[in-house]
Amino acid sequence: MSKSILVVDDTRSMRKMVTSVLEGAGYSVEEAVDGAEALEKAKARVFDLVFTDQNMPRMDGITLIRSLRELAGYDSIALIVLSTETADELKARGRAAGATGWMTKPFDPTKMLDVVRRFIA
Repeated sequence: MSKSILVVDDTRSMRKMVTSVLEGAGYSVEEAVDGAEALEKAKARVFDLVFTDQNMPRMDGITLIRSLRELAGYDSIALIVLSTETADELKARGRAAGATGWMTKPFDPTKMLDVVRRFIA
């Protein structure tokens, strides 16, 4: 069974780009349009890794990460922020909320897959 990854971004084209890269490498991908939808999906099943944007309606990425860390099964799951935001203060807030890492858009597909392989055995 392939490893499952949740991709959270309010921009459809970005979700599709990330999904294409991950599915092309053999991963099973589910998408969510914002943090609130992602949290509902995460309550229904535990994903092996989560990529989330930061700036989204209804629930931003840092709030999502904080909420995921409170769910059973998500204490050791890699939660990666994928955002255009690069401010050190925001990255620090992400780490404090439980983010495993931070990637900047636009992303390099090869580097993304390297990150995924590092966290999904």
